[in-house]
Amino acid sequence: MQIKLIASDMDDTLLNNKFVISERNAKAIQSAMDKGLLFVLATGRMYCSARPHALNLGLDVPLVTYNGALVKGSKSGEVFYEHKLNFNTAKEVLAYCKEKHYYAQVYIGDDILVDKKGKWSDMYAKVIGVPITVIGEAVYDIKEAPYKILVMTENEDFEAAWKDFAEKFAGKLVVTSSKDNFLELMEPGVNKWEAVKSVAASYKIKPEEIMCIGDSNNDIAMIKNAGIGVAVANAKESVKEHAKIVTASNNDDGVALVVEAILTQQVTVPEE
Repeated sequence: MQIKLIASDMDDTLLNNKFVISERNAKAIQSAMDKGLLFVLATGRMYCSARPHALNLGLDVPLVTYNGALVKGSKSGEVFYEHKLNFNTAKEVLAYCKEKHYYAQVYIGDDILVDKKGKWSDMYAKVIGVPITVIGEAVYDIKEAPYKILVMTENEDFEAAWKDFAEKFAGKLVVTSSKDNFLELMEPGVNKWEAVKSVAASYKIKPEEIMCIGDSNNDIAMIKNAGIGVAVANAKESVKEHAKIVTASNNDDGVALVVEAILTQQVTVPEE
């Protein structure tokens, strides 16, 4: 079975620690596209943050963003799929964040809404290159369902916060993470794999013809279900356990290495 679609996480996977796609990674992706493979970004990032990287790579494909809550064309801007967080659940979560003094970011219409600026918002804006919109207490009284809510904690408080939200909102939320202090809250059923699988199906590509690459908890679903699941060397051990291949780290062109290896095994992708 040949690989026809490659889906890669961005942060700590395709991007190095300077948040840049290396020349070798970009070249390998271009080689894959030249041979007829699809290359898709599958990220927890918002669409407007992922899109510039996609365009720099020359991708004209649906982008999997917000951990799969929004799939939108990189060039066309067409919405292929979206699954927002239930409005009432989002309101409950935000009320709880206010009560417990959790820092929360709310993602509505490709904007990041926060109560006030601080170290978390400043750090996040710098990393993803998107401005934060401060709306004060109004963030706890949203008028529209968000794609996701991101809660940030100190590293030592992270596990307790995860357990807190998982128990408090059992059955109402998917709780996962993209970094050690990033708690990602989405609608049940939303994950990168479901979105990647949907993109693949639109191109008549089977799950076993997909390769997925990632590093963190929000990548596990796609890594364990893809035909070939790949973890970068800097991935969490819990992620590596589900991978068929462990490649080099995000700073050592791990994506390029595994893409090049796949391409040596399949010179062309046959026509359907």
